[in-house]
Amino acid sequence: MTSAPARPPRLDALTGLRWWAAAAVLVHHLTNLVTVPAPVARVTALGVHGVTFFFVLSGFVLTWSSGRAVPGAVVPDARTFWWRRLARIYPSHLVALVLAVPVFTSLVVPEGSGWWVRPFDVGVLALSLVLLQGWSRDPAVLFSGNPAAWTLSCEAFFYALHPAADRALARTSRRGALLVALGVVAVALGVRVLVASGTAAGAAVGGWPWPVLRVTEFFLGMALARAVALGWRPRLRVGAVAGVLGGVALWLALGRGVLAGAASGAAGSASLLVRLHDVVLAGTQEIMTAGLGLLVVAVAVRELERGPGWLGRRWLVRLGEWSYAFYLVHATVIYLVLLLVGRQHGAVGALVAVGVLGASVGAAWLLHVGVERPVERRMRRWWDGRRGAAQRGAGIS
Repeated sequence: MTSAPARPPRLDALTGLRWWAAAAVLVHHLTNLVTVPAPVARVTALGVHGVTFFFVLSGFVLTWSSGRAVPGAVVPDARTFWWRRLARIYPSHLVALVLAVPVFTSLVVPEGSGWWVRPFDVGVLALSLVLLQGWSRDPAVLFSGNPAAWTLSCEAFFYALHPAADRALARTSRRGALLVALGVVAVALGVRVLVASGTAAGAAVGGWPWPVLRVTEFFLGMALARAVALGWRPRLRVGAVAGVLGGVALWLALGRGVLAGAASGAAGSASLLVRLHDVVLAGTQEIMTAGLGLLVVAVAVRELERGPGWLGRRWLVRLGEWSYAFYLVHATVIYLVLLLVGRQHGAVGALVAVGVLGASVGAAWLLHVGVERPVERRMRRWWDGRRGAAQRGAGIS
């Protein structure tokens, strides 16, 4: 009897962690609906790094699941990989786009109903349909259709690069993969310094499309996955990594206000600290990318050595499985409520926010069970059958 091909172990804790990243993005966007104090808004703005987490995690999970470091694993060819990614992301994207158009364009609501309502433009929406909107830095294009879907332009670009990048990484040792990870972080920091330099070259690089500028996050995840697959087991406690990363993020968000208050009645040393804080603040994206990469590694290593822990609880894994659909629909729910009831404040605002969370989870569940999961299965089954028939035909001939 032929044994089943080896497969890398499933990492449920990373699926559970996905939910918290998606929830962070929702909390950030809720400030467009619910008025909060300025310090709270600076903290909730950290939710944008939920997208950073998804880019790092995408590189990690796709490289981990490719199985190149697992003896006996069957690695899919590039066309199979691309079809599977299309089956995974596109059907839900298409449905979410259709749902978003009436909320974010003048197809249904008149222009002027809200700052987010843009003219209905078939040409611009066509870019969203084929996931090319993210290659424009014009907000009218970048956030056209379903505003949340600009990240899918990045993911599509990452998917295009992954098979070749995965083959290149397969030639590295564990140490080599770690050196690649350090090199990726160094490149990202170098780009940040160049952009902040104020030179013509920096301005040109800073205007590059987001899929190009954000690819370092994906490559970092890939390199870290390769190192872990080859046995890298750093002694990183999940709680400690999360605590340090959270503390650093809070300091980046709130530290300037604290230092500026101290500087107003103090000597020049406090003003120097404010300037130093501003320098570090400019590198927030790179700091969060590296920190989130370490968090992904810490969670993965813990599960490999001791089990998934609380992040692997069934309800949290289930929410993590819905997180892609949740991400696609949450902005549509927020702005639909904003159209209906306007901005909210205080206790009423808190209740509205809870209602939006519940409605977004419900819509995500419907999208996941009604579209994402069944259509992906059908598309993968069709492709596997087609490939199997082609291989059998080649064998007969």
